[in-house]
Amino acid sequence: MHLVVVRRDLTGYQHLHPTMAPDGTWSVPLTLPQPGVWRAYADFTALADDGRQTAATLGVDLVSPGDYTPRPLPAAATQATVDGFQVGYEGTPQADATVPLRFRVRTGGAPAALEPYLGAFGHLVALREGDLGYLHVHPQPELSDDAVTFQLTAPGPGRYRLYLDFQVAGVVRTAEFTLVLP
Repeated sequence: MHLVVVRRDLTGYQHLHPTMAPDGTWSVPLTLPQPGVWRAYADFTALADDGRQTAATLGVDLVSPGDYTPRPLPAAATQATVDGFQVGYEGTPQADATVPLRFRVRTGGAPAALEPYLGAFGHLVALREGDLGYLHVHPQPELSDDAVTFQLTAPGPGRYRLYLDFQVAGVVRTAEFTLVLP
């Protein structure tokens, strides 16, 4: 199970992994570091008695008390820097169409040594501003020309925040991008 938590202004992104207890309940420590309304998404696969699997996402709002001032989204960009890593993507997302996005992670001018994280070379979450429409996409299984490739299908126009989780030297980092689809 993935638990994604983000403040409604799309700041404070957290990608957590709850553990299941013997009684079937799931739990994970969670800190909401700033006041505001937060959205939590439980993203999992349900298994039917006949063995069929169905992807499911449940969402709920959480409130952290205090003065809340929403932050505007940063300008649209295809490049980001996190902890000294330069991360960029190629591809032109389109509403209602599946488009490949190729992410490259570099450090010191050279490709970073990406490691599998939860069985993949990256995880991509996209949230739409306003209604907080949610996408969680896994990449193709292998790197291609030092790039992690995702097939992204944006459900419609709007301003999105993309969160790319990647792992290098045992540490998971998240690069964030703003995307505007007409």
